[in-house]
Amino acid sequence: MPANANAYLDPSQAIEHLKSYERSDGLAVSDLMDSRVHGGLTYNDFLLLPGKIDFAAQEVVTESRITRNVSLKTPFMSSPMDTVTESEMAIAMALLGGIGVIHHNQPPAAQAAMVRAVKRHENGFITDPVVLSPSNTVEDVLDVKERLGFAGIPITQDGHLGSKLVGIVTNRDIQFRAPTTPLSEIMTTDLVTAPEGITLQEANTILRDSKKGKLPIVDKQGRLTSLLARSDLLKNKTYPLASKRPESKQLYAAAAIGTRPADRERLAALVEAGLDIVVLDSSQGNSVFQIEMIRWIKQTYPQVEVIAGNVVTREQAAELIAAGADGLRIGMGSGSICITQEVMAVGRPQATAVYAVAEFANKFGVPVIADGGISNVGHIVKALSLGAGAVMMGGLLAGTTEAPGEYFWHEGKRVKAYRGMGSLEAMEQGKPTPPSVQRGGKGPGSSKLPAKQTTHENAATSRYFSESSAVKVAQGVSGDVQDKGSVHAFIPYLYVGLQHSFQDIGVRNVRELQDSVRAGKTRFELRTASAQIEGGVHGLNSYTKRLFAAA
Repeated sequence: MPANANAYLDPSQAIEHLKSYERSDGLAVSDLMDSRVHGGLTYNDFLLLPGKIDFAAQEVVTESRITRNVSLKTPFMSSPMDTVTESEMAIAMALLGGIGVIHHNQPPAAQAAMVRAVKRHENGFITDPVVLSPSNTVEDVLDVKERLGFAGIPITQDGHLGSKLVGIVTNRDIQFRAPTTPLSEIMTTDLVTAPEGITLQEANTILRDSKKGKLPIVDKQGRLTSLLARSDLLKNKTYPLASKRPESKQLYAAAAIGTRPADRERLAALVEAGLDIVVLDSSQGNSVFQIEMIRWIKQTYPQVEVIAGNVVTREQAAELIAAGADGLRIGMGSGSICITQEVMAVGRPQATAVYAVAEFANKFGVPVIADGGISNVGHIVKALSLGAGAVMMGGLLAGTTEAPGEYFWHEGKRVKAYRGMGSLEAMEQGKPTPPSVQRGGKGPGSSKLPAKQTTHENAATSRYFSESSAVKVAQGVSGDVQDKGSVHAFIPYLYVGLQHSFQDIGVRNVRELQDSVRAGKTRFELRTASAQIEGGVHGLNSYTKRLFAAA
């Protein structure tokens, strides 16, 4: 027992005694991010201090805004790079609560077909279903199935929406049939339908009880007006976090374009395909080209949300906000394959950039997206704490099953190619039209593409303002990344990791985290180089690092 026990304070007064300190432990975000004192910071340069746990991790809600009018259940976005996001990635990301931005290093028709594939993957009422006529053949149904992935097709008198419904063809109807067989000979005519004006909930009940695959919606004259699919009911149950338009229940579709005149024609094709969000893809967003493009889009397509960028300063952000941007993309030279900061001597450390732009944009109700420098769950949490509404990931998702490209073996590891859009490989050639949308012909279904490869502006050179340069200066590299498996396993890992991190911090949602940071309640600490070593794996002869295990 100490010689002078009376020198100790009463343990029951420990919490009250905290008030005697001049400030809370750690640093407020404004002190941490004072670049005049600490310089520019990256995500690895600091940590958040823990708070109090008084709730379960499963109670954490990660919903946040990425534009003025669009919120996601999970703050995850895939980057518009030709080795990261095409339709397969975009669909998977949307089903899992995020969104994938389809790249534009391809012909406009190919990009539009990918947008259309996303919009048709999951629906409430399908208002533009593929429709055939009795004179069409089994071959036409097989063609639709090959391109769009389904064979349940309503049959109307003239093969158009708004015509009298006369039957429906399903996958079973066309099995073991000659390709030249007319649909009039095999279509099902004993139909279960629902009247126009029925609510989605009522229609779902009819579809469930009828045990049919499709439920046609008809007007009083028996004319087809829309369609409901059983597969979408199953997706609703499997993917409760899916990113959907509230009114149509279709998945959100986002795609990137440049800021050149030809991109206006590209955008027209994307909007016609159902685009919800357009991302203006530029390494330096504060240009007259982008400002004029924002104004033109908001005037021509007011229903389309515009994410502008990239920016890293308040001054850049102000120009784009004033032009009408609905969201901002932050990052310049922070990606794993980007060498802009090294080659151009221009950019900003990512954590400092996110904080500065988010603090400014928040005053105008414009959400920001932290693009680049995301390597793990902790980086995502730090970006959100600094004010980002979401993170955009390239390298973290490259190498997944859904990313474009084929796996190959390199030095004993299964890998996929991954390249920066500023790499010479991306600048020197456009990516060929993906095989999934390369087939030709003029068969039924509006998303079919011509077989001939069309010319298009190179997305990489326009992104870096290099179209007219005789010498292409690389601002990115090419390489490969190790196989990460499917995003259907990887994104849930990120999501659960986010929930547990929020629990450690003591906040239940993104809004509470950001409010707590601004109020100075959630605190930070700088990390020295030694502290960063201490915070990682160290002192072992060898180890295996497994990030997650499926339940």
